[in-house]
Amino acid sequence: MSAVLVEDGVDKGAIWHFGEPVKEQRALGAGTAWADLSHLRVIAVSGDDRLKWLHDLTTQFLNDLGVGLWTSAMILDPQGHIEYQFNVVDDGATTWLVLDPGYAETLLAYLTKMKFMLKVDVRDASNEFAVLRAPGVTTEIGGPFALVARTELADISEGFNLVATQIGTWALDAERVAAGRPRIGFETDHKSIPNEIGVLNKSVHMNKGCYRGQETVAKVFNLGNPPRRLVMLHLDGSDVAFPPKGTKVENDGVVVGFIGTVARHHELGTIALAIVKRNTPVEATLSIEGVPASQEVIV
Repeated sequence: MSAVLVEDGVDKGAIWHFGEPVKEQRALGAGTAWADLSHLRVIAVSGDDRLKWLHDLTTQFLNDLGVGLWTSAMILDPQGHIEYQFNVVDDGATTWLVLDPGYAETLLAYLTKMKFMLKVDVRDASNEFAVLRAPGVTTEIGGPFALVARTELADISEGFNLVATQIGTWALDAERVAAGRPRIGFETDHKSIPNEIGVLNKSVHMNKGCYRGQETVAKVFNLGNPPRRLVMLHLDGSDVAFPPKGTKVENDGVVVGFIGTVARHHELGTIALAIVKRNTPVEATLSIEGVPASQEVIV
């Protein structure tokens, strides 16, 4: 069956599914799936100081990042709020940042401003390189991934098709929600701090030197809990329409949070990631546009 494309939102134009989302999700779970993620943006950072520089700017420990090893990182504002989220890989000469559309221009401007006298160069390489979700068992950050030259994209895609099933964002979102992996702009808003969304000791390294916003992360971690938490919701009813991101989550008529990503999982049914107030009782049945939803706490 031909591909069905995402019609709007940040993934507009990407492949949503090929008509058999259950089959695609099973292939993903088995490690025999691949996906075209060439709609994502790619920023290239080169120069001798690149890893130390990125180490100092981000939440991740990047000083000794090995060649070909993928990891995730964030950049926070001075108050500790999440500004950027991206995946990172280094090839020995260049460090590549892979991020959602809509963030590349401002991130590029910020990085350029922060170069000072260091030996680093930053450019938007989205027209030169693309990212694929490669065949293999899912990693902690949703990979394995392959960064490929766009001139080689067709050949590599053809090779992947010989050994794996191509899937779309439906299957990837269902896996991500089930795994509790947050995505910027979905499970975050202007107030989000890393402590709320389950990324400590993942995208946020807890044993590294100072970075912008670290004081907030450390203070909340050491002195108490964040005011909100990430949960997975199980929405009642197999035919539930997907509420859009940002839809209010209520408890007995009182708004306690918002919906992030909603997905239909081949085993779990309709599930969603949501941010709710920490004082919301875990056993409470919540409501999204009148649809009951039980909680599974992630943070």
